[in-house]
Amino acid sequence: MESPLVYSASADVMKKHFVHHLNRVYFGKKYLQQHLPGLTSLASFKKLRFAIEEVIESVNNQVNRIEQIYNDIDAQPDHENCVPIIAIFKDAFETPDYGDGTCLLNDIDIILYLQLLEHINITSYRMLKILASALQYKNAEQLLIESFDESRDDDRLFQMIADEYLRTN
Repeated sequence: MESPLVYSASADVMKKHFVHHLNRVYFGKKYLQQHLPGLTSLASFKKLRFAIEEVIESVNNQVNRIEQIYNDIDAQPDHENCVPIIAIFKDAFETPDYGDGTCLLNDIDIILYLQLLEHINITSYRMLKILASALQYKNAEQLLIESFDESRDDDRLFQMIADEYLRTN
């Protein structure tokens, strides 16, 4: 059975919509590539620093996959209207200074925001995968599944770190 999306929009319109959302994820990831390394130095918990380094690797992998998708579907990244997603990402890197000498609250903020970002990624990849399937972009669909799985694993990693961190402090 064909997807209802196929009946309500032309392939060109659906491709534009797919690329629009791919752009949002892509430029969010590019922002993370620039700013995640600095976040590592703010984390006081050693396992959190290692997790951030792992996410940096995941982000690099995901950027490479998205660039492959652009290539496969003959599209170019366009910064267009990526302001909302980048605003959320920027907020994650503006952790408040609690001024009490403890890093506990800063580390909790870092964990919270990184999980929030992963949840945005998980949702975005899920929807992009559905659109890729409807457009019959088989390679893109596989690359999006890989990125989805990576984001889900990163989310679980931060959940485990949060559980351990709060038990030890």
